[in-house]
Amino acid sequence: MIILGITGWIVGTIVVLASGDRLAEYLPLCIAGLGVAAAGGVVFLLQRRAVRRGDRGAQSGLD
Repeated sequence: MIILGITGWIVGTIVVLASGDRLAEYLPLCIAGLGVAAAGGVVFLLQRRAVRRGDRGAQSGLD
């Protein structure tokens, strides 16, 4: 699901860049979406790694 979200924001950014000036106001939104999706992916991967190591503060159910 995370990969699908990041891919969607990449496609959206490419569409906005390819459209030129017509959709230029949406470029900051696409860049922010990419950043949030990437940050969420990093947090998920860090939590999954902590679960596999057996850290006490890790979330459960991420295996």
